[in-house]
Amino acid sequence: MPAMALQAIECITQGRELERPRTCPKEVYLLMQGCWQREPQQRMVIKDIHSRLLELVKNPPIYLDILG
Repeated sequence: MPAMALQAIECITQGRELERPRTCPKEVYLLMQGCWQREPQQRMVIKDIHSRLLELVKNPPIYLDILG
């Protein structure tokens, strides 16, 4: 398993959140957070994830990396 996946699992099981990468649009990060809830019943259901992903494909977020 890739190191980043292990880091994500470790953070979630410890109740911590991974930081949003600088190049990650807010909309994508919010989707990720919905999948990272510690309690499975609090996580987004696949139907909602699918809907959000379709919206992101139809209306991609604009991201300007002004720090880079």
